[in-house]
Amino acid sequence: MATIGNAEDTASPADYKGVVPLTTWVLISNFKVSYNLLRRPDGTFNRNLAEFLDRKVPANAVPSDGVASMDVMIDRAIGLWGRLFWACETLADPAVRLRRQPLLTYFHGGSFVHSSANSSIYDAMCRRLARMCGVVVLSVNFRRAPEHRFPIAYEDCAACVRWAKGAVGRQCLAEVGGDPDRCFVAGDSSGGNIAHAVAVILAAEGVRLSGMVLLMPMFGGQQRTPAERLLDGKYFVSIKDRDWYWRAFLPPGATRDHPACDPFSPIAPSLVHLPLPPCLAVVGGYDILQDWQLRYVHSLQRAGKSVQLLFLEQATMGFFLLPNSDLFYTLVDRLKEFFGNP
Repeated sequence: MATIGNAEDTASPADYKGVVPLTTWVLISNFKVSYNLLRRPDGTFNRNLAEFLDRKVPANAVPSDGVASMDVMIDRAIGLWGRLFWACETLADPAVRLRRQPLLTYFHGGSFVHSSANSSIYDAMCRRLARMCGVVVLSVNFRRAPEHRFPIAYEDCAACVRWAKGAVGRQCLAEVGGDPDRCFVAGDSSGGNIAHAVAVILAAEGVRLSGMVLLMPMFGGQQRTPAERLLDGKYFVSIKDRDWYWRAFLPPGATRDHPACDPFSPIAPSLVHLPLPPCLAVVGGYDILQDWQLRYVHSLQRAGKSVQLLFLEQATMGFFLLPNSDLFYTLVDRLKEFFGNP
């Protein structure tokens, strides 16, 4: 498979402790230890222990760091809900209340298996996005694999966008200054994969989105790429781990040529005639999946879609979780521009 700008074109990476800020290294390393405890070789997952180890935080009507939040029920029958975040100081501005802020529907990472909308790390991340990017954030608590395989996460997240654009959602968003007519979908890792899938689903239904943000999205394929070979086991991620998550998420018996893994595989449906929204793809130079991400970007471009690429050469998985590097603030500036809030 041909790749563009692949990892073999660069020198071997330095030791990750010299690249990653210490606080990020500690955070992701702790995640990696717990994740290794939770995955079982037979493909099952210790959900009870996962919930015990995942620190959760409640929504807060009283602002924290200038941002309030509340939980909203999307579909009680399946337990589907989301968490809304809005910047209170911004909402107090009469001009902002009049024109309202873009809605960012966010799908958390965790390789389709880990984390939740109320996980402390994603609560904090969405709070920063609301405050720093001038958006109202709806973080989706979708059902996770392996208990709920493809396409459940896609269906849950698409349902949340439909809710936001429906009568109940519009009324709820109006109270916090959100504009569902300027709706973006976004996610990191597996959440970036979901953002793409949701954009495809909604485009086929004629539902308009203002854009999609794929933050180091989790794509893959049957072949091994140069970046996978070079970065295997470095910067927190290994091929073995990624393969486990694909087996947990994809339909039983499916290979990594499945369109959910590789949207441009030989068996994937064409996207040429779908009116996909503009895309901002963020790719890290130390991400094991960067070749698949770059292939996605160039394949979208060849399909005639609007795509922006933010390639951060020194970025590792998780750089976006904490505001402790220039890379984080570069991302925020680019997001503000993409959302129309420079």
